[in-house]
This record gives sequence, structure tokens and C-alpha cells, in this order.
Amino acid sequence: MEFKFPYDINNSYKKSVTYFSMEFAVDQALKIFSGGLGFLAGSHMRSAYDLKQNVIGIGLLWKYGYYDQVRQGNNELGVLYQQKHYSFLKDTGIVLEVRVNHNPVKVKVYYLAPEVFGTAPMYLLSTEHDDNDHLAHTITHRLYDNNLATRIAQYIVLGIGGVKLMEHLNRKVDVYHFNEAHALPAAFYLQRRHKKLENLKKHLVFTTHTPVKAGNEVNDPWFLHSMGYFDKMDVAQVDDFVGFDNGMFNHSLAALRMSKKANAVSKKHGEVSNAMWKGYEGICEITSITNAQNAKYWTDEEIKVSVNQKDKEAYLKRKKKLKEALFEEVADQSGKLFDPNVLTIVWARRFAGYKRASLITRDLDRFSKLMTDKKRPFQIIFAGKPYPQDEGAIQEFNRLIHMMHHFDNGTVLTGYELRLSSLLKNGSDIWLNNPRIPLEASGTSGMTAAMNGSINFSTDDGWIMEFAKDGENSFVIPQANQQSSIEEQDKSDLDHLYDILENKILPMYYDNQDAWVKMAWKAMEDVNAYFDSDRMADEYYKKLYA
Repeated sequence: MEFKFPYDINNSYKKSVTYFSMEFAVDQALKIFSGGLGFLAGSHMRSAYDLKQNVIGIGLLWKYGYYDQVRQGNNELGVLYQQKHYSFLKDTGIVLEVRVNHNPVKVKVYYLAPEVFGTAPMYLLSTEHDDNDHLAHTITHRLYDNNLATRIAQYIVLGIGGVKLMEHLNRKVDVYHFNEAHALPAAFYLQRRHKKLENLKKHLVFTTHTPVKAGNEVNDPWFLHSMGYFDKMDVAQVDDFVGFDNGMFNHSLAALRMSKKANAVSKKHGEVSNAMWKGYEGICEITSITNAQNAKYWTDEEIKVSVNQKDKEAYLKRKKKLKEALFEEVADQSGKLFDPNVLTIVWARRFAGYKRASLITRDLDRFSKLMTDKKRPFQIIFAGKPYPQDEGAIQEFNRLIHMMHHFDNGTVLTGYELRLSSLLKNGSDIWLNNPRIPLEASGTSGMTAAMNGSINFSTDDGWIMEFAKDGENSFVIPQANQQSSIEEQDKSDLDHLYDILENKILPMYYDNQDAWVKMAWKAMEDVNAYFDSDRMADEYYKKLYA
């Protein structure tokens, strides 16, 4: 069998690339994503198609997805694992064999054609095969399974299965691109062919998303060897080939040593990554390619036309309609009726400690005073998915739910996936983003909010540092003293957040509509100038694959 591209390749992008990712967010209907990594990969696949690049995406077909976010009887977070079925995926009939824990595992291959959602060709691997036992079936059940052995098995199926698929399709691959280090077993499988590290490195590139060393996965090499992670290599050979870190296998460090080039996902993240890995021998160059999102997919067409025509009346009319559409979802989920004439703030992204979802509520007296101000009111919506085993994030989510019961103008929505994300970005006036500096590698949710006339209100981290012009296209919280304690940094950020909201944002929204619209339009102009994923996909060819 031989793969033939279903469209003519652009001459500028002829080098053949296979792109591995644990998750892809290409459409609401295909639930194989959890958060930012998937949103990025989905936009990349869309732009690869728009630019007609020689790229194929490889992922896993998760039987239960990440999880369905529902409510328990008391409205707190509920986690539902529900089987997913997709009529638009083609069963190719290809069956691969990958060894996991010394046992053969049959891997089925499904194809997502470009015309379905407007993406580069994508193949999704599944262990739902009749010849497999129950344990093998569970490998592709849940994205980011909390069982370590299952997760390592997922990496093996993704990496080695993906390379074996390319071999089966007789596709000559110039570059294997690892979006995070999950697919790294592919490198050890490819070592058989290339033998020497310098030969292997010519074909591997790596995108790192994690700005703190502790966030990079580290495992016992003997355990990984027992699982078949290193393919035919034994532990001593792996140590000699790529080295360990204090006797442990650091997945990101190994990826940096086995790749010809790597990239961080913003300029600031590039600086942080180079400082973080400085001193380690044998790592490749780490450049930066700032994340972006596919404007064609995310931008509301009527908003776009009104801004292009500089038609303020049409813009405001459409923005009001988009707010009303969002508020129908608010009413449906929470029984609260929001007002489209009132300033609407949204905080929506993955719930993680450093992102500080509840920061704005921490001074309850001041928050309550702002929330009950009748002269200059605002509405606030929280949404996002905690990792289902992250008890701290789940508790924060539930605390917000109970707190918002006391305010008619505040709510927490569930089901934060592509559909709800789009509603929130289209319907918000302010996109609140307050990660603790410098822990946000990039962050992308604010990009697609700005594409729809929502103004970013953010700490100065990640992509914001390359985009924001405070008071012109966004509102930026001044950086706290990084040498002070976490508590002092949080207090500084919170005090500035309240001051900017009370003294700049609310007065501008209610008292100077022309200035507000001017800022929203400037944000749209600036975000589309650089943060469309077509630019990112082009840069990958020029800066990483070349």
C-alpha cells in the first residue's frame, strides 16, 4: 500500500513531515483533545491543509476521549467517561503490531480525510482490536490516563505505531516532529535504521511546552525498558546513546539530545527553556516559534467584515448577538439571565494551580463590592477542565461554583471544549488571563478571543509579551517582584487586577464607547497580523524542518 496525498503540495513545503501529538482539537465532534496542546495541534493541522504542506498528523483514537465534564447533583464537577463513535473516520483495514510489555498488541488505523474538517491528512491509532486482551484495549481508552504503565503504553503505540504506519504506507519521511515528548519511542525504533545518533538527529525535531523542569516527565529507565519503550535497546545502550539524568530517564532531555533542533512556544519561553537546560551536554539548539491559532476557523465572519469595513454600528450589533448566544448557554446551565449590555468578563482555560482561576475572588470583600456595583456592573463567567485526578484544581472549580451561587451576575460553565470555547470568545468583552509569571509557556486562548473583539486582560507572560500594548490593544497587569514570596506576588497581581478593572476597564466600557471599540479593533488587527497559525506552520518549515 502506498500513500498518495489527496491534494497538490505547495512547492515551498515539499519536505515530508510526520507530526505526532497525543491530542488534536480539530472539531467539536472529534473528542480526542484536552486543552491547549490539542488546540495548538488542531490549528496546526488546519493551517498545514490551508497552505498545502506535505504534513501528515499521527494521533490516538481515544475511546472515551479525555472526559465529559458534567455536573453532580449538587452542581459540583462530575467526570463522565462515555464511549465515542465517529461515522466520518475511515477504517483503513490496516492492522499494525506493536510490542508492549513483551506482548504483541494489534493496532487498528483510522483515517481522517482532509475534506472532513479542512485538515492535513490524519491517521488515528486504536488498540480496539478483537485479538487484543482487555489490558491492551485500555491503552487507547483515556487520554492522559493516570496509570503510569498505561500512559507509557500509549507513548509506545503512538511513537512506534506511527513510524510503522509510515513504513506500511511506503512514505519516505524527511522529518518526524514530536509535539511534546510523548511519541519519543519512535526515536528508539528509528535508531535501528539510522544506527548512529548523528544520523538519527537529522530526521527528528521536538516542540517543548513545559517551562519548569519539574513539569518534564522523568521515569525509571528499567521500568521503561520492561515496557518496551526503548524498542530493542537495553538500559546500558540507552545510557550510552542518550544518557540519563541522575540515573533517571528524562523524556524532554532525551528528546533534546536526539533531535536536530527544538523549539519553545514563545520568545519568553525560548529564553526560559535555554536557561533551564543550560549546562546539559549534547542538547540541540532551542529556537522559538510562537504559538498561534487558525483565524479562519475561529473568527466570526460578521465580526470580521464589520471591522474590515470600520462599521462600528454593525460591529456592536453583531457583538451583542454573540453575547446573547453565549447567555443562552449561561441560562441553560445555571438558570441565570445575563444582560448583553453589561461588561462580560470570561476566565476559561485548563484549571491548573499556576493559572489561578479564582485569583479575582481572593479578596472577597472587594470582589463582592465590584460585583454588586449597580452603576458600573459586570458579569463574570468561569470555565475550564481540571485534570480528573488533580484534587486541588477540582476543589478550586467547585469552590467557584458555590461562590457564584451568591451572585446573579457570576457563573461557572461546564463542558469546556471547542464549541463552548468559541461561544465564550465570541461573547466576552474581556478575556481574563492571570497565570503566575513565568510559568505560562505561551497560552493561546486569548488569541482567539482577540480575533473576535474580546480585549485581553492579562499578566505579562507567554505570548502576551509579544502582543500586548497596554492601553492600546489590551490591559496588562504589571509584573510583580519575582524575588518576593508566592503570596506577595499573588497579592501584587490581585491588587493591580482590581485597580485596572475599577479605574480603567469599567470606566472605558461605560463612559467611552469609541475608545473601547478602537481598542477591540486594534487587538483584532494586531492578533491577526502575527498570531494566525498560517504564520506558525510556515515558520516550522523555515526554522525547524529546514
